[in-house]
Amino acid sequence: MRILLTNDDGVHADGLAALFDRFAQSHEVYVVAPDRERSGSSHAITVFQPLMVHRTRVGGPDSPGGGAEAWAVAGTPADCVKLAVTSLLPCRPDLVVSGINRGPNLGSDVFYSGTVSAAIEAIILGLPAIAVSLAAFRDLDYSFAASFTEYLASRLVGQGLPPSTLLNVNVPATERSAVAGVRVTRLSGHEWQDTFEERADPRGLSYFWLVGESRGGNPQPGTDTEAIRDSCVSVTPILLDLTHHAMMARLEGWNLNVGEVGE
Repeated sequence: MRILLTNDDGVHADGLAALFDRFAQSHEVYVVAPDRERSGSSHAITVFQPLMVHRTRVGGPDSPGGGAEAWAVAGTPADCVKLAVTSLLPCRPDLVVSGINRGPNLGSDVFYSGTVSAAIEAIILGLPAIAVSLAAFRDLDYSFAASFTEYLASRLVGQGLPPSTLLNVNVPATERSAVAGVRVTRLSGHEWQDTFEERADPRGLSYFWLVGESRGGNPQPGTDTEAIRDSCVSVTPILLDLTHHAMMARLEGWNLNVGEVGE
């Protein structure tokens, strides 16, 4: 299987290296990722400036084949996937895997996440995709998350996905023996309490720094947040179509008429 790996934590992130080490054992792997951390970049793409690209390496001496060359892109995760598929890779990949993200991508996080947006760009380009995150920020061990992602990828290729659908995976940051199972989940209402700290630069000018924290609370049954709380892997199918189909009929009932618009 031909795999494109990317992320939003940067081409030299440990989570990406863990994915490479796992997939490279038995697959043809290409890595195209941001040259630095681009967390929270959502689905931004670069339009008004060139995308600088340079070659680097991923993996170490213990990696399959002693590691491999990768493309580091001075752009966003969505840029990386778009550029890889249209210009850099010798042929189209069979699957795009984005991650392993440092920290969870639960609920509304998916709207801000560069990790998830890279997978969204893949399905826009007609490719199946997985976004995977480890639900912790410190003392990280990506080995089980990488193994589970390869397992899921093999099942995905065998079973297939509907068009415009990706799998958003969150893995609990526990020892493998403590993982309670796998749950197919829906997105939660996971929210952050946004706070901006006001500070002053050396010239006394104000600037603001976002320092939000998760609201947590009691997660709803069947959600990704509940699964992580219960030490389960969460697998959420996400559909690109954001249309509120049930609302369409109600809107028709509004009888909107351009002739009623004033000058």
